[in-house]
Amino acid sequence: MRFSVQLATERVDRPDEFLTASAIGEMARAVEEAGFDACFVTDHPIPEDGWLASGGHHAVDPFVALAVAAAATERILLHTNLLVLPYRNPFLTAKAVATLDVASRGRVVLGVGAGYLAGEFAALGVDVGERNELADEALDAMKCAWTGASVSFEGRHFRAEEVRALPRPVQRPHPPLWIGGNSKRAIRRAVEHGDGWAPFPAGGRMAERTGTAAIRGLEDLRARIGYAREHAERVGRTAPLDVAFIPFGFRMTPGEPADLDALLEALPAYEAAGVTWLSLGIPCHDRAEYHTKLTHLAATLK
Repeated sequence: MRFSVQLATERVDRPDEFLTASAIGEMARAVEEAGFDACFVTDHPIPEDGWLASGGHHAVDPFVALAVAAAATERILLHTNLLVLPYRNPFLTAKAVATLDVASRGRVVLGVGAGYLAGEFAALGVDVGERNELADEALDAMKCAWTGASVSFEGRHFRAEEVRALPRPVQRPHPPLWIGGNSKRAIRRAVEHGDGWAPFPAGGRMAERTGTAAIRGLEDLRARIGYAREHAERVGRTAPLDVAFIPFGFRMTPGEPADLDALLEALPAYEAAGVTWLSLGIPCHDRAEYHTKLTHLAATLK
């Protein structure tokens, strides 16, 4: 089992505490020094008020934050969890990813999703009804751009004729792609286009808000992993598929602390189900609390 740990950059209410270059770098170094495998940030460029009022959260630009983390570290992987593909022209995304991968000497893990916040889509001028088609298109377009070869590509809302993007990513053919979402469509996208699948816990209300399937417990997770394996067999995929899951009881915003004893007890069951990575949020009110919880988490998992 490998672990990706959140940087507390969703705390936009305390920018001096969490959002300066020195603060982001300090948190990233602490995650690396604690022995974890990756650090992650999430993505919400301009979330709607109603969602924020009901428990949603802000996010900083993921590429800026992870570039700062890259400069402060040597080994740890830099994980977007999750970058919403339809919000952006895929060639701009491909350029940002390749730049970060070169700057970090090949440490990017690109977690991506189709998104779900209708108000955010509207604010960014994107039709939320096209999100799945745009996500699929973006994956194809980015892979073309990352070859470094001349690209001609007809998109739903753009046309590229004999264009080229350099530099190429350090990782070949591209950084690992982890596809988020609990739906069968998201699973098929991960199997057909990605290197990993990134589901998350979702009860009825959360599943409804995010427009995806519910994963309420390990039984649901096992069933979805089983579907991924069945689809891989159907399409002839033989490469392994990472499964990066946010464990039950963990969250990314301040709230009740996670039950680490329960997590430790559940690790064998996660591994038996096929989970290869766990993405762990660390809700906190200041950096001192972040470091305390991080140290406790590392000691528990060793």
